[in-house]
This record gives sequence, structure tokens and C-alpha cells, in this order.
Amino acid sequence: MDPVRLPAGPVVLRPHRDDDIAGVLDQCTDPETQAWTTVPSPYTAAHAAQYVRDAVPAGWREESYLALAVADARSDDFLGTVDLRLDEAGGAEVGFGLRRSVRGRGVMTTAVRAVLEWAFASAGLDLDVVHWRAQVGNWPSRKVAWRCGFRVEGTVRGLCVARGRRYDGWIGSLRSGDPREPGTPWYPVPTLRGERCVLRRFRDTDVPAVLTACSDPVTQHWLGALPRPYTVAAALGYIQSREEEHAGGRGIYWAAADPDTDECVGSFGLMDIDQTTGSGEIGYWVHPDARGRGVATEATRLIVRHAAVPAEDGGLGLRLVTLRAATGNTASQRVAERAGFRRAGVWRAAERLGDGSFDDLVGYDRLTAEVTP
Repeated sequence: MDPVRLPAGPVVLRPHRDDDIAGVLDQCTDPETQAWTTVPSPYTAAHAAQYVRDAVPAGWREESYLALAVADARSDDFLGTVDLRLDEAGGAEVGFGLRRSVRGRGVMTTAVRAVLEWAFASAGLDLDVVHWRAQVGNWPSRKVAWRCGFRVEGTVRGLCVARGRRYDGWIGSLRSGDPREPGTPWYPVPTLRGERCVLRRFRDTDVPAVLTACSDPVTQHWLGALPRPYTVAAALGYIQSREEEHAGGRGIYWAAADPDTDECVGSFGLMDIDQTTGSGEIGYWVHPDARGRGVATEATRLIVRHAAVPAEDGGLGLRLVTLRAATGNTASQRVAERAGFRRAGVWRAAERLGDGSFDDLVGYDRLTAEVTP
């Protein structure tokens, strides 16, 4: 099979050539490429030359590994590579990588879409399905796959192998008849500013605050599902798993930070977002050192306001926001009431507490139409 040329707006996918070798070397010595892919380490000019001159042509001859250079449509400069690893039953696995200098511009999304169109076309490869995989944590790769319409099927333990080690991996699929657009939202985490707190994205540096807060006896009592004992690994896992909720279109999570020190003083989430019903539920905990300062009330109001803003104006455009608290958790109930929520009902013995007992769960709700801009 001969390599193809695929024009794609600002880029073109074309066969590799010798003057791409320096660009391949630049791409594959980049720390991000080294961290997330299986390229040799250290990566040398000899590796780049062997890839361009031997590995890529052999893949096309054998119809097993079809790699195309991603190039600037005007200058024809090498920007990266997209490849398809074919199986013998109408399927393939896609791989891709870019030079650092052109990341974040949508270049790879454009290139992968063009390759997919060719791969599924009857005049192209006429494939039935293309799979994508990446190590857990490689969010740029996952975002490209999401933008191209891949459905992430889940996380597989030990899926990816790199340099003799196994890593957990995501796997996604796209069939020939699927839309080439995202099937679910990927929620951004906007910074929401108040007088008592700033709601921002979680960072790994928030681990000590999360550890202290979630080891606190009060937090442990009311949040019965928390690990016991609560460890550094649990805190880091919580922080890093928040992006999974954003990427899956399930919710948005914020660290509440002190406006002066930026120290994490709480965790707030808008969970179980349902665009069909226009609803979501607020959940939270507050660091013991920050309780009684009005942080939870202000943070809850900020989230409700964000939920009420129409999507076209940067909000979520939700219709209804709910909040639940155990009957004995009067502090949390006061937060709901001060934030404008109305008591809506009680679920009997519905909340398992940290000591293994069950408490009634009080439900609150607020219609966003009631929110004053």
C-alpha cells in the first residue's frame, strides 16, 4: 500500500521524508512524549532516522502500521505524526503525537479527524472500528479522542506497557457510523470568586489539606464512605480523580481556597449533572480550621449562580439544584437554608454514617429561576 496525502485545512497529512527527522527527534525527546509513550529513552537522532527511513515505509509495505506526518499546510513543516495499527478484521488502533511548540491549538484534533474520515471511507480503508488507548493521566490525548467522538469504555488495569512496566490505561472506541463529535460534555472548572473563598481547580499541592480535612472526626462521621484510615494516597487519588468526573460529563469539583493564602479550605462539587432534566446536586466538606466562617454558604451560592447562568454565557443553564444532609448534620442544613434552598422532603434511614449507623436524609432544592443575577 502506498502512503496517502490528506489535506485538512490548516494541516496536511503526508508521507514522512528525510527532512522530518529533526522534527521527529524534537518531538520524541520532549519530556511529555517520553512520559506517555513507548518511544526509546534516551531517544537519539539514529532512532528518528530509523523510524522515518525504515519503520514507516515497512509499515506501509506490510499494511500493518500506517503512519503519516502532520505538516503545516503552508510551510509543510513537520508538526507530528498520526498512525493506524491495523488488525486483520476491519479494525485499527490510532496513535498520535505532536511537537511541543504546536500543542494546544487544535492541530491534532484536526489531523486525527482527517485520518478517521479516510479510515472509515469506502474509498479509503473501509474500517468498521478504530480504538484508542492511553495511560491514565494523559489528559491531552484523551481530550483529542473525546473531541473526535471516541467513547471511553473505561479504565483497564495494567493495559499499557512502557519500558518494561505496566500502567493502568483508558480505552475508547469509535465505529464507522458514530458521530465524529463529543457524545458527552467535558466540563471546564471555572474560577468562582467570593469574599470568603475562591473556588478553583484542585492541585496536587492540596494533598495535605485534603488529608487533614478527611481525617477529621467530624468529616469522617458525616461522610460514611471515606476510607478509614484516610491516607496520603487516598487524598492524592481523590484530587486526581476529579478530572475523570469533568471528562465524563458527570460533574464539576472545586477546591475552596482562602482568598489571601490560596490554601485549600474545602471541597465543593456539583454532582450528577443531568442535562436532560437540567439538574445537579451540590456536595461539600469544609476543613476543620475554616468552619464557622461562612465558607460553605458562600461557596454554595457561587455554585448555584454558576449553575443558573445560561450555557451560552459560560454557565451550565441548569433548572434545578439539590442538596442533601443527614438529619443530625444541622450545620449542613443551615448552609442549605442560608444559601436559599427550601426543604423538600426526608428519606428515612437513607444515609450511612461513619459509625455504621443510618440517619434520615433531608432533601433541599432550589430553582435557578429564583436566583438573582
